[in-house]
Amino acid sequence: MTVAPSDIAAVRDFNRHYTRVIGVLAEGLVDTEFSLTEARILFELATSGSTEAVRLRRALDLDAGYLSRILTRFKNRGLIESGRSSSDARRQEVRLTDRGRAAFDVLNQRSGADVDRLLAAHSPSDRARLIGAMRTIQRLLDRPAEPAAPWFTLRAPLPGDYGWVIERNAALYAAEYGWDVRYEALVAEIVANFLAAHDERRERAWIAECGGLPVGCVFCVADSPTTARLRLLLVDPSARGLGVGAALVEQCLRFATEAGYREMVLWTNDVLTAARRVYERAGFELVESAPHHSFGKDLVGQTWRRTLASTDD
Repeated sequence: MTVAPSDIAAVRDFNRHYTRVIGVLAEGLVDTEFSLTEARILFELATSGSTEAVRLRRALDLDAGYLSRILTRFKNRGLIESGRSSSDARRQEVRLTDRGRAAFDVLNQRSGADVDRLLAAHSPSDRARLIGAMRTIQRLLDRPAEPAAPWFTLRAPLPGDYGWVIERNAALYAAEYGWDVRYEALVAEIVANFLAAHDERRERAWIAECGGLPVGCVFCVADSPTTARLRLLLVDPSARGLGVGAALVEQCLRFATEAGYREMVLWTNDVLTAARRVYERAGFELVESAPHHSFGKDLVGQTWRRTLASTDD
């Protein structure tokens, strides 16, 4: 996949700015004698206790010779001690000495104080946005290509989540499809109607959450006594391709079946190709298409249906 030069430049600009803000460009980190790499090695040793040098190298992705030189300096200064690994005598095992732990404690206290000063300059709401953005960066850069288990959870909406549903729908569809404010008004109306008068036994909403942040949503509402309607399926770009949409639709179908509905219906537009693939895989069938002009665009609306199994069968 080709990456736009502007995206590369934006990441490099962020890196330059952030490394300056947190002060890692100085010769010694937080006014100590340790470089950033040395400080990270001390952190790993302080949190892991005793560890093999080879595991330390793999965990930090360091050159073997570079790590060896740092460990030698640490040993000469009495910060670490080493010996043969108990599991493999061919490997070296290292641990902090009392002097090394004292050096780490100073480093850790000063680092914490620096972050405290950095965050204290911002309001609680801005701090929450900052931490959320950091978690998003970490999640996107660290997530495995094919996670062994779901990395998200589905839950009922909490206060503030309904506002997120409206805002995220409006922002994403405007950015990706050019839909105007009338779509935001539609989403707000759907959410308002749901909150004003929904039967918890027959209508539900779910939020997909990862790292304490919402990354998706779906609503199941009554269309008739026997038909449920799936509405407002959304998956944030940060969570696409990992099964969030399929899990939300499956949850919707499961609830509708248990609630006694005989079928589920949904309305979408043909430009939403990713969502349509999710519906097809979930067993929905396209039953009607019609052109319309909505949200400032010429679109083709589609109605999809799926029969639900009876819980009495």
